[in-house]
Amino acid sequence: MELGDKVAIVTGAARGIGYAIASRYAREGARVMLADVDEDAGAEAADVIRDAGGNVQFVACDVAERLDIHNLVAATLEAYERVDVLVNNAATVHAADFLELSEADFDRVMRVNLTGAFLAGQAVAREMKRQFEEDGRNGVIINMSSVNAEVAIPDQVPYVVAKGGINQLTRVMAVALARYGVRVNAIGPGSVSTGMLKAVNADDEGRARLMSRTPMGRIGSPDEIAGVAAFLASDDASYITGQCIYADGGRLALNLTVESQT
Repeated sequence: MELGDKVAIVTGAARGIGYAIASRYAREGARVMLADVDEDAGAEAADVIRDAGGNVQFVACDVAERLDIHNLVAATLEAYERVDVLVNNAATVHAADFLELSEADFDRVMRVNLTGAFLAGQAVAREMKRQFEEDGRNGVIINMSSVNAEVAIPDQVPYVVAKGGINQLTRVMAVALARYGVRVNAIGPGSVSTGMLKAVNADDEGRARLMSRTPMGRIGSPDEIAGVAAFLASDDASYITGQCIYADGGRLALNLTVESQT
């Protein structure tokens, strides 16, 4: 799955799954533009990957802002002259009871998690279309979904709704962009060891709940999701588009709970 001839943009790359994907891509030989709203953490992440031998740069970017997306694409083209892969990973959450959730908080999460993927996907796809028409170069877009596109969490309304939208956005983009040599897929992680999961996994009761819905009996790692992202970005996945690959330890196949294995 060598990616040595590719240029990739990864949003939400300062930590967690985004950072793992950027690191994996860099190790595979890709040139990577890291993007994140957290400028300090993003710059530090880029330094770590660079110190390990990766060819990476960082741009501060709020994916909910069209101008930031424009600047991200422009910076990537200035640094690397093209873009072959986009990973729409940036996301946020807001916990609230459905009856208490404010319109502003709903809109804020949707703006980052769904509209941001649309804005970045559209901007990068336009460049990929140009590249395909000029030299036949294919492109790849990977949207970060979740098992919560299929199963609901009652106090994470906008996050769950946005992830459902990501799956349909992925399908629409795949159909619309196939003629331009652009493949579009999604990854749907289950319970993965990231900052977002930390609060749920902080106590014995919370961890027991996680394990009760995970047949493999463990929490996944960001590196395991990065492996899926590396595959989808590679030529090994050249006939795959419009799909969501669920890396969830068997969660969606489960129709009951299992006893904790810890």
